Amino acid sequence: MTNEMDRLVRWHNGEKAYTPFSGAEMDGRQAKLRAMMAERDIDACLFTSYHNVCYFSGFLYCSFGRRYGFLVDRTDATTIAAAIDGGQPWRRTHGDCLTYTDWRRDNYFHAVATLAKGARRIGIEFDHVSLDTRRLLEQALPGAEFVDIASDVMKQRTIKSTEERKLIREGARICDVGGAALVEAVAAGVPEHEVAIASTTAMIREIARSFPFVELMDTWTWFQSGINTDGAHNPVTNKVIQPGDILSLNCFPMIFGYYTALERTLFCEYASAEHLRLWQINCDVHRAGLKLIRPGARCCDIAAELNEIYRRHDLLKYRSFGYGHSFGVLSHYYGREASVELREDIETVLEPGMVVSMEPMIMIPERMPGAGGYREHDILIVTEDGAENITGFPFGPEHNIITNSRK
Repeated sequence: MTNEMDRLVRWHNGEKAYTPFSGAEMDGRQAKLRAMMAERDIDACLFTSYHNVCYFSGFLYCSFGRRYGFLVDRTDATTIAAAIDGGQPWRRTHGDCLTYTDWRRDNYFHAVATLAKGARRIGIEFDHVSLDTRRLLEQALPGAEFVDIASDVMKQRTIKSTEERKLIREGARICDVGGAALVEAVAAGVPEHEVAIASTTAMIREIARSFPFVELMDTWTWFQSGINTDGAHNPVTNKVIQPGDILSLNCFPMIFGYYTALERTLFCEYASAEHLRLWQINCDVHRAGLKLIRPGARCCDIAAELNEIYRRHDLLKYRSFGYGHSFGVLSHYYGREASVELREDIETVLEPGMVVSMEPMIMIPERMPGAGGYREHDILIVTEDGAENITGFPFGPEHNIITNSRK
């Protein structure tokens, strides 16, 4: 335990926790980072974002108004964590952990200065560090030069290792478990939140069953009906499903900080002729997109080719976002590998080891025939000569008009 006025402590409580990633995997990530640091003459890197702290350390922090970090220099790697978390940050970290107490407001920056003492050039994430944090870092480390490393480390994260791909496959499998539970719960008269609860519960139980030890946090389901389907990230409500409603299935298991997703268009009991026509067009775009994911393809070219299908049907104006994105350490409240998104303004070339989604969506406004949001979503691992689709859940009208009865 601490003395009354200790500012920094090392709470190595218990043993290191189970992780799906080997020591060699984590050492490899940090070694690639240090190679980049050497090339850019960087003495230390301070990561502050959820995604990079988790990627390089294995620890996913819960901020709750406190500051966290992971500092990597040329020999050591150390999590900076708040004392409120006890020994859990150390148990999860591949490396050491320095804990700061609440005795003084600036103890976090005292920890940073202690670990980065003597560093001349320090890498930080310009896209995450606030102006206030930057000012306080400059006060804690006078004379140090701060350089941006966000883009370089994002590029490293976009290529998934064998062990990462194995975990992502597990996530895709568990998505399918959640999707099956969701479909089983759908019926006219059932509120959206009850359907979402059934899906989320099934995924959490499957995650718990599948690993020797795992933190069960952040798995969720967005299930939308009717007008609520018009946005991909619309929250669950207590709206009651009606016969003929367009439905949107969105299952998101979170496993050791890694996000996977299953998204499908469904209908309750029946679909109108115009709904079926629009749904089929979106499925055609989805099938075409799946064929375009391959090494050497540029993200912008995939988007442009799929745009032409929508344009032929006069539907391009109803497309609301890009056609897909990268997977890995990300979530609905942190992280995004923005350099691998299937959009017109992204020129990144797909490479083996990248993991991307194909998820075309159109949104037909309310009071128009076929109103609602249509979206299908599969996860693909880019291989040496193509791509492997790891999503198993079926899509399209022949599978997803749900006729369960709750009478």
